[in-house]
Amino acid sequence: MLKMTMTYEQALDFIHSTYKFGTKLGLQNIRKLLEFMGNPQKGLKVIHIAGTNGKGSTCAFINQMLIEAGFRVGLYTSPFLEYFNERIKLNNQPIDNQELASITEFVKDKIEEMLKQGFSHPTEFEVVTAIGFEFFKRKNVDFVVLEVGLGGRFDATNVVENPELCIITSIGFDHMDILGSTIEKIAFEKAGIIKQNSKVILGVQRYKEVKEVISKVCKQQSAQLIEVEKDYHILKNALDGMVFDCVTPRGIYKNLEIKLLGTHQIENALNCIYAYECLRENYDIKTEALVRGLLNARWNGRFEVFMNSPLIVLDGAHNVDGMKVLVENCKTYLSNKKIVAVAGILKDKEYEKMISLLKSVAREVIFTLVPYQKRAFSEEEALDVSNRFGLEFIADFKDAIKYAISLCGEDGAVIICGSLYLVGAARGFLKNMLSVL
Repeated sequence: MLKMTMTYEQALDFIHSTYKFGTKLGLQNIRKLLEFMGNPQKGLKVIHIAGTNGKGSTCAFINQMLIEAGFRVGLYTSPFLEYFNERIKLNNQPIDNQELASITEFVKDKIEEMLKQGFSHPTEFEVVTAIGFEFFKRKNVDFVVLEVGLGGRFDATNVVENPELCIITSIGFDHMDILGSTIEKIAFEKAGIIKQNSKVILGVQRYKEVKEVISKVCKQQSAQLIEVEKDYHILKNALDGMVFDCVTPRGIYKNLEIKLLGTHQIENALNCIYAYECLRENYDIKTEALVRGLLNARWNGRFEVFMNSPLIVLDGAHNVDGMKVLVENCKTYLSNKKIVAVAGILKDKEYEKMISLLKSVAREVIFTLVPYQKRAFSEEEALDVSNRFGLEFIADFKDAIKYAISLCGEDGAVIICGSLYLVGAARGFLKNMLSVL
C-alpha cells in the first residue's frame, strides 16, 4: 500500500502537536533523533550565536554579509514573526511549503522509529532544529548561521561539535526560571556553546561578571576569546538609518551604514565586523561584502518603522533590557512625537518593570493580550494588571491597534511592543489593513 505524502498543513499540525512535550533542557533526545537521521548536522560549517539580546540582529548581519560574499547561507532563527517558514532560510528565502512537508515527514518517520525503541519523544524545538539541519544538508549550504533557542548549554542547537565561530551577544536577565536568577548563572548557560579550541567572539556587555564567566570557560576549553571593543563614532543617526566609523584591533572602518536603528544595533554590527575579521582568514570574503551586508541586512520587528503616516513602529522588546533599549530609541528618534503604545507582554516576564519603563516615554499605554500564546495573561489577569498600572485595557490586539492609531494624530507615533508574538501578529494585521485601504 502506498504511503500518503504529508501536506504542508499536516506538517505544521505535527510540529505544533509536539508542543505538549514541553521544554526539556538536554541534548540526549536531539542527538538520538539526529543519529536516526544520519547526523545531518555533521559537516556543516556553523556560526553559532547565543545571548539574551541582539542574537537575531547579529545573525541577520552575518547572514547578509556571507550572502553578499557569494556563499549559500542557511539561517536558523526563532521565533518567527508572521509564518513558520521564516525560521529556516536559504539565502533569505524561507523553506518552501513542499520541502518543509517532505522533511517533516522524514523526521516524523525517524521519531516513530525512536519511540519503538523506547526513546522519549523530542520536543517541538528539537523537531524544528532537526528539520533545519536536514534542510541545510540537502541544500548543500556553505555556512549555517545558527541562533540558539534558549540558553546555550542544553539548547538543541548545541549538538554542533566544531563551529567555525561561537558568538555571544549581550547577556541580560531573561528566562530566569530556567537559566538562573543571577547574571553569572545565565552567562554560564550561554557559555555552554563554547567548544574545545573554538574561536569565541564576545559582544559588548552590560555586566562585567559576564566577561569573567566567559573568560573562565574559554580557558577551560582552550578556546580563543576575542572581545568586541566598543570603539565607534556615530556620524548619522536618523529614522532612515545610521552611519558610523569604528576601529578594531585589526582594522579601521569608515562610513559604515546600517538600516537597523538604535546604538545597540551598531554593537550588533560590530559582532559582524569581528566575525568578518575571523572568517576572512580562511575564506574569500572581501571588505565590500561586509559593507553591503551591513547596509542590506534587515531584521523585522526590532524598532522597525512599519509606516510613516501615521508613524507606526514595531518593536519586539520582550524583556527589561529590551524595553530599556526601546525607551532610549523613543527618546532619540521620537522625542517630538506624542507616543501611544500598544503593549502585550507574556506573564512569565518582568512585566511590572517593563510597563514602568514604557510609561516613562508613552503618553498613553494600551495593554492587550498576546494572541495565540499559552503563556499569555488571561483577560481577567490582564485587566488586573491594567488597573494596577492605570493603563487602558483592550483585549483584542487588533482593536487596541485601531484605537491607538485613532489617538495618535498627525504629530503622534504608535509603538507596538512587549512580545515578538504580538509584533508578528500585528505586522500581519497591519499589512491586511493597508491592502483594503
